[in-house]
Amino acid sequence: MKSGINQKKIYNFADMARILTGIQSSGKPHLGNILGAIKPALNLSKKSNEASFFFIADLHTLTSSRDAKKNQENTLYVAMAWLACGLDTQKDVFYLQSDVPEVCELAWILNCFTPFPMLANAHSFKDKSQNLSMVSSGLFTYPVLMAADIIMYDANLVPVGKDQKQHLEITRDIASAFNNQLGETFVLPEAFIQEEMMTIPGIDGRKMSKSYNNYINIFDDEKALKKSILSIVTDSTPLEQPKNPDTCNVFALYKLLATPEQTSDLKNKYLAGNFGFGQAKNMLFELILEVFKNEREKYFYLEKNKDFVDNELIKGAQKARDVSSKVLNRVRQKLGLRVL
Repeated sequence: MKSGINQKKIYNFADMARILTGIQSSGKPHLGNILGAIKPALNLSKKSNEASFFFIADLHTLTSSRDAKKNQENTLYVAMAWLACGLDTQKDVFYLQSDVPEVCELAWILNCFTPFPMLANAHSFKDKSQNLSMVSSGLFTYPVLMAADIIMYDANLVPVGKDQKQHLEITRDIASAFNNQLGETFVLPEAFIQEEMMTIPGIDGRKMSKSYNNYINIFDDEKALKKSILSIVTDSTPLEQPKNPDTCNVFALYKLLATPEQTSDLKNKYLAGNFGFGQAKNMLFELILEVFKNEREKYFYLEKNKDFVDNELIKGAQKARDVSSKVLNRVRQKLGLRVL
């Protein structure tokens, strides 16, 4: 891939497409995060011949949390979960955003190319603009730091949900403005949007979310994991009567993990009657232990070997800085600043 060449093309994965994914450091990823984001991102990276960049956005977290202990714990939880789920640090680059200081310098430079109205119209600001006393300048310029995160590494493809599409459009606008004024400098990234994003139901039937406190943490110990599964909301259909699998939260979760044969077997049990929701919950519990056996074992190993996790992030940051320093020097040269 040639840096700074922004030829319009549709990437297929025979090409050397560099993929970049930012990861929020908001605590232990739950089942919804793993099935809806982590696994798809890792599968996507495997299809590219070039290293993918995965970073934990701990600087972004400061817009909402300044608790040092909590921030450190959450960052560690996220790192362990991604490593446990199969992130390959030999091929891909896995790092903390804050371990790459070049991104903050680039964010300041990009701020100088970003018009005020663009940021005033950003969702991240508008959603909170009714109470301006609670809006920090960090929150206001959040999209610029995000832009720096992306174009710092000459990323071609950025997997985003539909709610994040605007941020990528802002990134392209800022990078284009710089390129137009000072010549080809940044690769313009393309959004990779999965139109049919998997929605994972929580234990109450709504979308699984920490905000709703309706999530299942597959990295809990068995006792806590079983407790959360047994708390899944079901209806009051008596044991002996047939049950509707299409309206059952337990079945909805089970079929996301099960083979077609396992799904058919549970469906038949529902329709036949004399089968309780408690039995279905136990089947879901056993299935989660089976499906995520390797991930759980690796996570528990990493919990006891946190220095290994930290070393992986440090090595990843060194790889990231090999790229970021070159990109920043391209920018510095265009602006007449000293090339370091």
